Amino acid sequence: MAISDDKSLLSRCGVDFIDDEKLHGLMGRKTDEVEVREVIAKSMRKEPLTVDETAVLIAADKPELVEEIFDAARQLKRDVYGNRIVLFAPLYVGNLCVNDCHYCAFRRSNKDAVRRTLSEGEMAQQVSALIDKGHKRLILVFGEHPNYDANYIADCTRKIYEIQRGNGNIRRVNINAAPLDHEGFKIVKDAGIGTYQIFQETYHKPTYAKMHPGNTRKGDFLWRLDGVARSIEVGADDVGIGALFGLYDWRFEVLSLIEHSHHLFNEYGIGPHTLSFPRLRPASGVSLDETHFVNDYDFKRLVAILRLAVPYAGMILTAREPAELRREILSFGVSQIDAGSRIEIGGYTEAGDAQVMEREQFQLGDVRSLDEVMLQLMEDDYVPSFCTACYRLGRTGERFMEFAIPGFIQDFCTPNALTTLEEYLVDYAESSTKEVGFKLIERELDKIPEGTMKSQVIERLQKIRETDERDLYF
Repeated sequence: MAISDDKSLLSRCGVDFIDDEKLHGLMGRKTDEVEVREVIAKSMRKEPLTVDETAVLIAADKPELVEEIFDAARQLKRDVYGNRIVLFAPLYVGNLCVNDCHYCAFRRSNKDAVRRTLSEGEMAQQVSALIDKGHKRLILVFGEHPNYDANYIADCTRKIYEIQRGNGNIRRVNINAAPLDHEGFKIVKDAGIGTYQIFQETYHKPTYAKMHPGNTRKGDFLWRLDGVARSIEVGADDVGIGALFGLYDWRFEVLSLIEHSHHLFNEYGIGPHTLSFPRLRPASGVSLDETHFVNDYDFKRLVAILRLAVPYAGMILTAREPAELRREILSFGVSQIDAGSRIEIGGYTEAGDAQVMEREQFQLGDVRSLDEVMLQLMEDDYVPSFCTACYRLGRTGERFMEFAIPGFIQDFCTPNALTTLEEYLVDYAESSTKEVGFKLIERELDKIPEGTMKSQVIERLQKIRETDERDLYF
């Protein structure tokens, strides 16, 4: 089930590890150059920062110290993840919703929203369109509604994995949906999902209550806060957390995300696989309170601080942000982005070039095609990756952290990024993108030391270019 109507379950309280008074106190602290540099040095050793240490970076607001934070975040990203950027696309399956979140176009009271759930055939059409563009990784998005229970989510996942188009298929299906109970998380895990994302939206309880009316399923702060923990308790160890920046003070939300990360690590031995930091965007039928809007400068600061605070976590920068800002922020520690995104229900085959606000949850800032994004990434010397090897080889949860924290993950990720990039170039890319991409691969091969690994990478690249063999991962 998606979330139980059983009041005993709905009222089940997880651990409330968000201490508002403590975090507000940390927001007001002062710091100096010596302390800031000591915290940066710890992060550069790939050690996660405490909440107090994260507050030091937040307090560092002098331009020269902020630049040092930016530089450190850039270096740490290169040390842990190399120069690769993982790509995915969102697929909105249905926007029926019983909640009434004030910032969301899909809220139940919004009469302007066009309500729809994809049929099995329509979903297959959307997935086929995405595969035909070159996508390998999706995140499915569902409203919170009884129709979208755990069995439905699992069924959608299995059907998507079955779709094959020429040499292409979807190799990883992530989920962004309502928190489930233990039984529900077990059902979706058994369907082979990747990451299950649950964003708290805001960790500030008064703001949470204001944004999410108490007579809705989402109104239970602790049920949602405990969601990721419940998933881990049934073995779904690949989880993503996030906050919607702009609902409350960005400093409080950053500290809360770090508190959440530490809670998961302390209780279960794993932290979040991904951190997300979307900003509020305009939406049909929505009037936004701008009191806590995050300007671009502070947005760059919070991304860099999150990178330093949780060195092992993947960081997701979405197409909510405009293209030029995304291009700049990529260097501050981002490891995943979506590309070629449409968030209307049925948008990949029906919407055309213009966004249709009545059919989408919010307005996108970057509507470039996947190929346009790929080309720019490679021109900026990033290696676009569609790799899904870690998830299928069990390098998740604790095992992922064993690899990621010391930085060894790039030993797997760079070869796998190159083979998935080769697939894209051979099967889907425009001619100008092919030219840039093949040159990039040659430069990256030159960086790999001579030996067995390099020989195997070259052999697999050649197979992809000359045969129909695909999905040759390490």
